[in-house]
Amino acid sequence: MNEQQKPKVLALLSGGLDSTLAVKLMQEQGFEITALNFVTPFCNCNRKGRCEARHVAEQFGLPIKVIPVREDYVDIIRNPKFGHGKNMNPCIDCRIYMFRQAGKLMQEMGAAFIITGEVLGQRPMSQRRDAMRLIDRESGLEGKVLRPLSAKLLPSTEMEDREKMLDIQGRSRKPQMELAHDLGIQDYACAAGGCLLTDPEYARRVRDLFAHSDKVTLKDMELLKIGRHFRLSPQAKAIVGRDESENERLLKFAKDQDIIFRVTDFPGPLVLLQGQPTPELLPLAAALAARYSDGKDQSQVNVACNRPGEPEETLSSLVICPAQDDWLAQVRI
Repeated sequence: MNEQQKPKVLALLSGGLDSTLAVKLMQEQGFEITALNFVTPFCNCNRKGRCEARHVAEQFGLPIKVIPVREDYVDIIRNPKFGHGKNMNPCIDCRIYMFRQAGKLMQEMGAAFIITGEVLGQRPMSQRRDAMRLIDRESGLEGKVLRPLSAKLLPSTEMEDREKMLDIQGRSRKPQMELAHDLGIQDYACAAGGCLLTDPEYARRVRDLFAHSDKVTLKDMELLKIGRHFRLSPQAKAIVGRDESENERLLKFAKDQDIIFRVTDFPGPLVLLQGQPTPELLPLAAALAARYSDGKDQSQVNVACNRPGEPEETLSSLVICPAQDDWLAQVRI
């Protein structure tokens, strides 16, 4: 490539180590880079309460576009064209989705290609050689994707200086950590990265949600990250907060038709009963509240319940025996 004509490029930047290194390598070669950060409810890379991609972009002096995925992303998780991984991770379809969005922005912004931090052989589903070719083809970006960390192991592209590309492959992050040291990058996050859809417990909750609801939103998927979840009937489930911050978050997610339970005489969690609560489910949700309260060893516990936003004088009260562990094991998601 002509050293005098470095084109504008887009970089998929998660804020993790690999994408940070890819951006730094191309920036040092003089490319004009705009970072793209796709936001999903499933990234578990965040730390210190900050957006890692924004942090990296600020460190490198790059403009950044943060792009939340749309509601159609839920359909990709439910019915991915190219299947799920070991759990509920639709990795290939996810990459195609993001690449297509990046391709549209390439045209709008006059960018020549996109760069990613993908490493050959690192992810068993989406970072195989054949999967990379498939993703590029399905997204309409054949010949327009550069993966600097593994480029020497992949077909040559017109936008690279082959001698300045790398040949990293496999699951070990040691080469990336050594490269980060050489480049003076110290404050990086997620050397291994991660997506909640690969987590077995979270994946079970996703499967349960899809099995019992035809209409699932990204907000519903966000709620799956909070608390302990219990399936009380095909139409209803209960979520038990694990600490005060989760109790507060559950209140924010509560809908008008939901019912909230709290133990009145002992410290304990908030329990959110969702779906289509029926009268026979109220004692079950109350028993959950009692079981996870400081009154769990009592023979009976007072539990108040009401709908979100109702005044305290409308509270109903149940006197209930805390739930037993054998029943919990049967209904826990």
